[in-house]
Amino acid sequence: MEDRYATVDELLDDARRQLQRLSPADADAAARDGAQLIDIRSHTQRERDGALPGATFIPRNVLEWRLDPASAQCDPDLARRNVRLILICDEGYQSSLAAATLRLFGLDATDMIGGFQAWRAAGFPVAVDS
Repeated sequence: MEDRYATVDELLDDARRQLQRLSPADADAAARDGAQLIDIRSHTQRERDGALPGATFIPRNVLEWRLDPASAQCDPDLARRNVRLILICDEGYQSSLAAATLRLFGLDATDMIGGFQAWRAAGFPVAVDS
């Protein structure tokens, strides 16, 4: 009998079944109602494309440590079970996987459909350093 391994598409589908993903308009409205936008894009992507005004930047490689309420390295303002977290990556793939992981910590986490590229295409503000 051959071993059966998951594919990245299966992992993504499983992650997204756990989330109520938001459009850019819904994410913007949720942020105005107190949800926290978390930008997990790389420094290079942020330098190239700009930043989301009001979003907190947490690099993907330390996300779990910053948002696990039990972690000594957590951000105490964000690593709380009563805060809605909306993760945003470049195109909405990495953020789905990350949000599903954060839900394992008991956090109210989801992501934004289409990521930063959808945000910008929808005409929402982008901060560009000059």
